[in-house]
Amino acid sequence: MRVVLNKDIKGIGKKLQIVEVSEGYARNFLLPKGFASLADNKNLNEAKNKTEALKYKKSTELETANKQKAILEQGYIEFKHKIGDGGKLFGSVTEKEISEEIKKKYDIDVNKKKIVLKNGIKQTGSYTVDVKLYEGVIAKLKIVVIGL
Repeated sequence: MRVVLNKDIKGIGKKLQIVEVSEGYARNFLLPKGFASLADNKNLNEAKNKTEALKYKKSTELETANKQKAILEQGYIEFKHKIGDGGKLFGSVTEKEISEEIKKKYDIDVNKKKIVLKNGIKQTGSYTVDVKLYEGVIAKLKIVVIGL
């Protein structure tokens, strides 16, 4: 029996995929629980339209992420912190501060969890930080830390 999956089911398929399953499995498990619907013309067209909408949404998000990557890689962010002996900072530059500064300077919302700091920034100087903008799109952001 052919059905259109309404959600991901391990071992069967992904959401909006059309799969062939045994009749008993479909009638006794998938259909009553709402995990799938019969593969009639209405449901097939609906699944096709939703799939196309998802593809369009992903392509526009990818395009936006690539534009944001170009913007971030062209510029840099400057931080001014109090310093102690040997150019060490009081505290450090955190992902949250970097995220807020990106929002102020470039008007791009980046979650602090998407900023990858290999080692904490605890001294003055220039650094490069990875910013994950989208699946497979990572921007290299330059950061300059100056002491007060």
